[in-house]
Amino acid sequence: MTEKTPGQQRWLLLALAVLSVGLTCSLGFWQLGRAAEKTALHQARSEQAQKPVLHGQSLKVDADPSDVQDNWMHRRMVLVGHWQHQHTVYLENRQMNAKPGFFVLTPFKLEGSEISVVVQRGWAQRSFRDRTALPPVEQPMERVEVLGNLAPWPSRLYDFGGEEKGPIRQNLDWQGFKQETGLDLSKFTLLQSGAASEGLLREWPAVASGVEKHHGYAFQWFGLSALIALLYVWFQIVQPRRSPKIR
Repeated sequence: MTEKTPGQQRWLLLALAVLSVGLTCSLGFWQLGRAAEKTALHQARSEQAQKPVLHGQSLKVDADPSDVQDNWMHRRMVLVGHWQHQHTVYLENRQMNAKPGFFVLTPFKLEGSEISVVVQRGWAQRSFRDRTALPPVEQPMERVEVLGNLAPWPSRLYDFGGEEKGPIRQNLDWQGFKQETGLDLSKFTLLQSGAASEGLLREWPAVASGVEKHHGYAFQWFGLSALIALLYVWFQIVQPRRSPKIR
């Protein structure tokens, strides 16, 4: 194998330095972009939440998803009807205040309608002794009113495939759950608001949470980029020029 000349080595180091600086800078700008996206999303949700409260009777199963996304999503809504407790699902590996537990989801049948809305009722801690044990959650049977914000279906976590059955699950699919329950389910959920009750916490994380984290990551990437540039300048430009004077 031919040994590289000093000139070739300098060009190779220059190329590596430029590539490294470009890569770390691009990662820093990507983190800033993620922070900007979260900030804009938080602003949009805040504006939606300030609009008048919607009533569940205005819901339609066949509503245009794009119309719901643009005009209804994250709006406050009040539902009147009855819980369908027999279809309650406990989504595992969900955190609140950095504690693992369940997100408890229960379909809610609207009064005077065949439409049901899956309500994300809150969070309950999981038993560390018996992972199959369900948390003690109250199940009101009477007619109730539920206030919350319209929200997408819960985010999916990694799973190993296969159809999930039973009350404890990793994820919940709208189409599969609709077929399983036989309910006319809306394509979005209600994120129940209010103080802790019925054995459930509702301290949902703010949408903009994590912006500081993205800014911190961006600072680290830009700092690394600057360090690479400084090291290259020192060892490849400054030090070689000083060496003859030292001798």
